[in-house]
Amino acid sequence: MREMIKTEEYPVTEGINFRSIQDTRFKTLRIAVNFMLPLEKETAAANALLPFLLSRASREYPDFTRLNERLSELYGAAIHADVRKLGEAQVLSIAAAGLADRYALEGESISAELSHLLCSILFDPPLVDGLFPEDGFEQEKRQTIEMIDSDFNDKRTFARLRCEQLMCDREAFGINRYGSREDVTALQREEMTKVWERVLRTARIEIMALGDCDPVPIYDSFLNAFKKLDRDPVPELHTEIIKEVTKPREFTDTMEVAQSKLVLGLRAGAAVPQDAVASTKLMSAVLGGTPSSKLFLNVREKLSLCYYCASRYDWNKGIILIESGVETENIDRAQTEILGQLDEIRAGKVTEEELLAARLSVGNSYRTVGDYLGGLENWYVSQAFCEKIQSPEEAAEEINSVTMEQVVQAANRVVLDTVYRMVGKEEAEE
Repeated sequence: MREMIKTEEYPVTEGINFRSIQDTRFKTLRIAVNFMLPLEKETAAANALLPFLLSRASREYPDFTRLNERLSELYGAAIHADVRKLGEAQVLSIAAAGLADRYALEGESISAELSHLLCSILFDPPLVDGLFPEDGFEQEKRQTIEMIDSDFNDKRTFARLRCEQLMCDREAFGINRYGSREDVTALQREEMTKVWERVLRTARIEIMALGDCDPVPIYDSFLNAFKKLDRDPVPELHTEIIKEVTKPREFTDTMEVAQSKLVLGLRAGAAVPQDAVASTKLMSAVLGGTPSSKLFLNVREKLSLCYYCASRYDWNKGIILIESGVETENIDRAQTEILGQLDEIRAGKVTEEELLAARLSVGNSYRTVGDYLGGLENWYVSQAFCEKIQSPEEAAEEINSVTMEQVVQAANRVVLDTVYRMVGKEEAEE
């Protein structure tokens, strides 16, 4: 319920913000530190490796075993690391999750202990002669390469990433969040200490405390830690938004696949922080974001042209990707029908039932964001570049206020930029 949620925000220092979302429905808490940096080819691989390398140990708990023993003492707490893209920013995350203070058997402050542990991980890693331990460095390199390979092996994911790369080949957004496989392979242990120092010194940082916790000791821990650090001016994090396309580009890859993939990359004409983002979200849902969408009901169900067909809107970058799995002989017809459904919306051929179903689906997805703390963290981090931060409930209310006319206007701003096809080798040779 709304009365159980309390949101507060405090500055830590220049370029560092602290946000707490207190929600007593949870018996757990989550403390997350998100480092935001420009997404650049030269630094993407080293940046991506850093959170995984840091999350292994600290000088106080100098190896994986000792750190896990400490986490076990804290009622089975856990440390998580992640890397994502937010527009054309690379976001490096390290989070600690654990039991809410009021459930500790001996009255311990789990939030204070986890804050201390996170600070020790971030600010005091177990360097030996100024370097990260070699075994941890090599293991994290291997695992990062495995994550890149796993994206390649999942052909649906790879097709989406490949379309992003081709569509944005002259923009930072086309860079993989982990960097390239070659750049990860080439990383040297000697450079990681400088990467760690640079990230602490220059990143825009969003610290979050979520769940059933007192934010004050958490805030104090990070405030004291960052006071001891010399910070540089934070670089501007800018995302290039392209709205006009001279001519759509087409690309085809031939691979060992049983099912061909078709991904259409479109420029949405709206991105954060513009007012038109909500109407574009709803338009994308009407088009292909729900089981009652035009793409699902018509292209997939009625015409049986696709195994799956869905629309995905990235409101920080201002692009829409329409992903589908098709038989090779149906690719051209599927593309025509998909774009035809977009034309239907442009022409205002949307029923009140379709609009209502999309509103309910999007609104419900927002309302369920707060069902787990990781989702709540992602929600607020995703709005880092918005002029006004919305709660999930406020975003749902905004979606409900979007009119049919605004949905039609949103569809008419969309332009096709890139057509990407992945087809099997046998089909390509025929």
